[in-house]
Amino acid sequence: MSATDLFVIGGGPAGLAAAIAARRRGLDVVVADAAVPPIDKACGEGIMPDGLVAARALGLDLEDAGQPFRGIRFTGAGRSVKAAFPQGRGLGIRRTRLHEIMIDRATSLGVRFRWGTAINGLDDIRARWIVAADGAHSRARRWAGLDAGGGHPRRYGFRRHYRVARQSEFMEIHWGRTSQLYLTPIAPGEVCVVLISRHPRPRLDDALAQFPEAAERLREPLTPERGALTISRRFPAVWRGNVALIGDASGSVDAITGEGLCLLFQQAEALGEGLAAGDLACYGAAHRRIGRRPQFMARFMLLLDGRDRLRASVLQAMAARPPLFARMLAMHVGELSVLDFVKNSLALGWEMVTSL
Repeated sequence: MSATDLFVIGGGPAGLAAAIAARRRGLDVVVADAAVPPIDKACGEGIMPDGLVAARALGLDLEDAGQPFRGIRFTGAGRSVKAAFPQGRGLGIRRTRLHEIMIDRATSLGVRFRWGTAINGLDDIRARWIVAADGAHSRARRWAGLDAGGGHPRRYGFRRHYRVARQSEFMEIHWGRTSQLYLTPIAPGEVCVVLISRHPRPRLDDALAQFPEAAERLREPLTPERGALTISRRFPAVWRGNVALIGDASGSVDAITGEGLCLLFQQAEALGEGLAAGDLACYGAAHRRIGRRPQFMARFMLLLDGRDRLRASVLQAMAARPPLFARMLAMHVGELSVLDFVKNSLALGWEMVTSL
């Protein structure tokens, strides 16, 4: 292979974001992937407002490519609560459309692509820097000696698109006993529906009976069902020598947060700065900082998974005092400090106690 400044293994959103960030800083960049576009993946297809801010930092203008949503609505245990984002809007966008936009942006900057090219090791890559963006089960991470890590709790996700006559302005999260159902508007009259469960057996057709309010609207599927794992995992290090990890290859939080795309956009900017400075240590520090809030929120939200009485109490308390939910959402999108979130959680706990 010919020499280059940066060789990216993986041409999904993480690899493309890394390539864009590096090319914007003047590095010569090659991206290789065994697949050929369009590349799809079962995911929630929603980007939170902080994710759109991070995308704009990469020069990605996504707002006209999907369907905006105002905030989040939680439904479960016979109760419902919703809140608008404190600033901006979220965006639902088809994964294939996002991939197309990112390829166009990278191509316009001069990134070179090797689609349909399998990489079988690092030794043959002639590059000053190598970025592993080949997903949660990254082979490049193993080749670089960065695969050691703690446990990785996993859940199972299934996605399908539906035509709907009545579409909400909110992303909806419907809570069941063992799973959550996500509805994200992605186009007028169309939603992305994702089921996330601790068990691998349920499929969307089977699970919809647990969510009668949502099922009433989901009668016309548009695409086949796709499945994927969602894994929570952290690694002691995300770089070694001249190799850096990004996206799911560098660790991940449960899809319950909806922050996967925001994370990789922010990681790409930090990586670009590290590559330009010739210092991956600063990228490692930034990567840890970027991941703290989503990891915290994932742990908090997963406390409700499988705990029926706790979930019912929390939803009852938030429905009784909607500002509590609004402040939780503000923390989720980075508009509220951890200290203020703790104070809000104490207020939520008090509301739960007094409502008994």
